[in-house]
Amino acid sequence: MKVFYGWVIVAVGFVVTCIGMGAMLSLGIFLQPMTEAMGWSRTGISTAALLNWLSMGVGAFVWGALSDRFGTRTVVLAGGVLLGIGLVTASQASTLWQFQLLFGVIVGSASGSFYTPITATTTRWFTEHRSLAVALVSAGIGLGSSTVGPFVRWMITAYDWRLAMLTLGEITWVLIIPAAFLIREPTAGPGAVTKGAPEGPEFTAAQVFRTPQFAAIALTYFACCAAHSGPIFHMVANAMDHGVTAMAATTVLSVAGLGSLAGKIVIGLTADRVGAKQTLVAGLFLQALAVSLYLFTRELGTFYALAALFGFAYGGVMPLYAILVREYFGARIMGTAFGAVALVSTLGMSLGPLAGGWLYDTFGSYFWLFIGSAGIGLGAVAIAFTFRAPRRVPAGLPTASLAH
Repeated sequence: MKVFYGWVIVAVGFVVTCIGMGAMLSLGIFLQPMTEAMGWSRTGISTAALLNWLSMGVGAFVWGALSDRFGTRTVVLAGGVLLGIGLVTASQASTLWQFQLLFGVIVGSASGSFYTPITATTTRWFTEHRSLAVALVSAGIGLGSSTVGPFVRWMITAYDWRLAMLTLGEITWVLIIPAAFLIREPTAGPGAVTKGAPEGPEFTAAQVFRTPQFAAIALTYFACCAAHSGPIFHMVANAMDHGVTAMAATTVLSVAGLGSLAGKIVIGLTADRVGAKQTLVAGLFLQALAVSLYLFTRELGTFYALAALFGFAYGGVMPLYAILVREYFGARIMGTAFGAVALVSTLGMSLGPLAGGWLYDTFGSYFWLFIGSAGIGLGAVAIAFTFRAPRRVPAGLPTASLAH
């Protein structure tokens, strides 16, 4: 029985996002050990996370456009090489500005080459089960948080933060580069949509950027990421501040990653049945609720329970933005369109860690981080309510007429 190659693309995407995004998101594990070893402030290290997400956002847009032009395989190969270089050199940084440049800019830029281009390619492989396929690719991020985090914590405990980061860079080379060679674009066949085959609306990049729906999706994505990025990044440090041991606090982040993995699959299946917009609104509300509950969390057991709920919510909503972009704007420039939306979202991702670090250094706790994050999360819910149903292209009608 021949396996539909689209599922191979999903598997490759799962592995690449697991390793690539897991490596970038591991910075929160390094936060306290680096503060103690190097004397750097949490705000200073959190600035590397800000640069991380800003660079990833610009990278996602650039890599996405390049994948439309040169193919996703080439982009992922280049990103895999660059990610390893960033991690290996960042492990040798002797000053804060060097670390911010190497981990913040180089690692961030490289990480932008994975999720956006692979997701764009995945949507072109599937007409049915598209939400599930994209959710499974995105699930790699959740597994990366659950597996890379404990590995990094073990390496730091057994050796030091430098060797842990160096080893992580070498692992990215070993796993991502070979996997990239399995990526290919779809050809005409069951379940596949070629770049030139119309299915629903097809826009140019200029038309996409002028539509109100692009702005609505981008703003929702921004608010969603601004709401959860700070609590995620400071999750381990917050648990340790309440007396949880370092290894146990790391496993709290792992539980959030597993919750994220479950959320992507469950919410992906739900979106295939009831629609992406309705599912997104519900998921965003659950995310805001989970963030607010951190105000009352003090014990390890409740940290685990809340991490599972929070991970389920934020992990589940993330793949839905790619589905919405695909439904509204079509397949032809999916890499460019989703890359632009991702660029806006990473501004939100960069805001949370830095704001959390500044609020902690200023007030001595994460209280105001959780208050602000929950409020921004409710703002995302409000914007998502404004989404209109995607408009379909009647036979013979040029898509330019739908761009206004």
